[in-house]
Amino acid sequence: MKLTSSSLLDGQAIPGHLSFCIADPAHHVCLGQNRNPQLSWDDLPAGTQSFVVTCHDPDVPSQGDDVNQEDRTVPADLPRVDFFHWVLIDLPATVHSIAEGEYSSDVSPRGKPGPQAAQGSRQGINNYTDWFANDHDMRGDYYGYDGPCPPWNDEIIHRYIFTVYALDIEKLPLDGKFGGPEVRAAMAGHILAEARLTGTYTLNPALGAA
Repeated sequence: MKLTSSSLLDGQAIPGHLSFCIADPAHHVCLGQNRNPQLSWDDLPAGTQSFVVTCHDPDVPSQGDDVNQEDRTVPADLPRVDFFHWVLIDLPATVHSIAEGEYSSDVSPRGKPGPQAAQGSRQGINNYTDWFANDHDMRGDYYGYDGPCPPWNDEIIHRYIFTVYALDIEKLPLDGKFGGPEVRAAMAGHILAEARLTGTYTLNPALGAA
C-alpha cells in the first residue's frame, strides 16, 4: 500500500496553509488556513472494505507548565505523548483520495460539526477538544482535521504522521463520540495494510522556518 500527497512531501516541512497556526513575529502565532492536505493511496490489499485516515503528533509535551510561556522553553528531554489532529473512519473502499481542503478549509472556533462527513464517512474528535476545554471562547468538540500548532517555545520540531489504514470491515463498531485511542482499539485485528507520510512543523523561530 502506498500513500502520496500533492500538498506535502514525506519528511519535509508542512506548508503553513495546512496549519492551525502560523508564526507571527508580533504575537508569536496567528491562525492559519487550516486546510487538510491532499492524500491519495493505491496498491491496496485484496479484501479491503473501508479506510481509516488519522494524523497524530507524537511529540506533544506530557506536561504543559512551560508551554507558550515567555522567557521559558519546553525542554527537549521532556517525555512526549500523542495528540490526534484528524480521525476519519468508514471511508468506502471505492474512495482512494481526499482533496486538499475537502474536510477542513479554515479554523472553526468551538470546532467543526460531526461525526457525519463526506463520502458516508465519520469523523472523530481531535485533541484540540481537550486543549481548549477551559477556554471560554474556543471550547467545544473539535471534529475532523485541525492542523499543527506546536508550542512556539518548544525546543524540538514536531512530527505529524498521516496514516491510511485498509480494513477488512465496512464500518468500525463505534458509536457516539470517539477519538484516536478508541479508533486504534476498534481497528485491532482488522488492519490489512497501512501507509504513512510524515511532515514536520515548528513555530519556534530559534529552530528556523516551519
